[in-house]
Amino acid sequence: MLIFRSEERVERPTPEEMQAQIKSWQDWIGGIAAQGKFVSTNALGMEGRVVRANNIITDGPYMELKEMVGGYTIVKAENIDEAVKLSEGCPTLSYGGAVEVRDIMVF
Repeated sequence: MLIFRSEERVERPTPEEMQAQIKSWQDWIGGIAAQGKFVSTNALGMEGRVVRANNIITDGPYMELKEMVGGYTIVKAENIDEAVKLSEGCPTLSYGGAVEVRDIMVF
């Protein structure tokens, strides 16, 4: 799983910038799909809650963090190194974000 992290931006992109960002994501994900490595992807919304023991519920999780998780992509990879290679060129990297690469445990 590739998890996309970035700092929330105060300024909003122009419609032209938004279209360019969407195209870069489509191109990058399309490149992974062309290799037969794509499984699924999704963006995450801005609203959320954290539920802890004893029914303690807080806004978040990003309210207390500098970075937020904006979305994820699940890829097919033989190992973590291959998944890292697939993360290269991810559009979030071009504007200061990071890609967290994690394995998914199968039970």
